[in-house]
Amino acid sequence: MTTVWLTGAEWLAVLRIGLGLWWLESWRHKDRKGWFERGTGIAWAREVADRHRWAPVTKGFHAVVAPRPRAMAYLVVYAELAVGLGLVAGFLTPVALVGGLLLNLLYLVLMIHDWAEQGQNAMMALISLVALLALSWQTWSLDHAIGLF
Repeated sequence: MTTVWLTGAEWLAVLRIGLGLWWLESWRHKDRKGWFERGTGIAWAREVADRHRWAPVTKGFHAVVAPRPRAMAYLVVYAELAVGLGLVAGFLTPVALVGGLLLNLLYLVLMIHDWAEQGQNAMMALISLVALLALSWQTWSLDHAIGLF
């Protein structure tokens, strides 16, 4: 399929790269010193989880995240970086898309009461799903260049 400027596959690559840049911006604007040294990110998430209207979210947070806040802070921050880099470069793209989709779904469930966060995470999850199902790594990617997928 050819459109005005690019083919359909090239537009999918643009969508994938744009999503990767969105993840990199999410990583860039994080106060990493606050997340790693003062624990601000996980402390904020704890407050949200403690007020959550779904008990399984609160229980899950306290079972998985609360016992290891420092490790979880590093996991969240560097997962966002890895997803962004993977999508922009098109390296291990299906893995990055699934990882990003899971992060967005987790954020969406945690922030179920915050409409602004819901919108962003829903859009990012939808783009991930489209890029994954449409095999967006077949154009302008390291995966395609080295024949990985």
